[in-house]
Amino acid sequence: MITLAGVCHQIGQAPILSDVSTEVPRGKLTALIGPNGAGKSTLLRLIGRLETLQKGQILIDGNNIAETRTEDLARRMAILGQQTVISSRLRLSDLVAFGRWPHHQGRPRPEDKAAVTAALDTFGLTGLSSRFLDEVSGGQAQRAFLAMTIAQDTDWLLLDEPLNNLDMSHARLLMQRLSQLVRESGKSVVVVVHEVNYAAAWADHIVALKEGRIVATGPAQEVLTGDGLTELYDTPVSVTEFDGRPLVLHHY
Repeated sequence: MITLAGVCHQIGQAPILSDVSTEVPRGKLTALIGPNGAGKSTLLRLIGRLETLQKGQILIDGNNIAETRTEDLARRMAILGQQTVISSRLRLSDLVAFGRWPHHQGRPRPEDKAAVTAALDTFGLTGLSSRFLDEVSGGQAQRAFLAMTIAQDTDWLLLDEPLNNLDMSHARLLMQRLSQLVRESGKSVVVVVHEVNYAAAWADHIVALKEGRIVATGPAQEVLTGDGLTELYDTPVSVTEFDGRPLVLHHY
């Protein structure tokens, strides 16, 4: 599991996270939800060690990330942030292949090439694999970055708003694929989502943040209530049920 103890973070004098302490379960799909500025992306970046931890402690499966070698962490955890700036003159197949670097260190093996092929196929990119990044749409590029992350084949996947630029079909495909990785392969996934119904439909565990603090954690059915979401987002929210899962109504 991921254990967070007293995590605090600030930019200048502005507090971003304040005394965040919780446990993210292993072998589950966990969704981080909350309004803009709640600290969701910062928390994910701290877990993935893309930001320097200022105060507190973060353990992954009992190992302190501050004391874990980068190469070991890369084999245990893959993270995809919102900002994916990379050379546009890079073919999609080469981008996805970057995900295998922690495993082969520059000497690709047949199993590495097979993992890249499988990831491209999963996200419907096989026919686009030879195209450059600046030759595909934003949604197709996003799928390529997701394929790269999944090709890394780590125990933990951390994804920051991965549904950005994806249409309904590919957004559903991604959440379905993440759920399959959890159910069939025992992976652990932490995903930041803005559309709460994706969390309602697919997440096993919810962490709700507001103004840099955790306000609720637990199963979707317990956290995603009308009163709870109304307070979390400061807007009227109703929750009903569909196919045994919460259905959040907020578009009226």
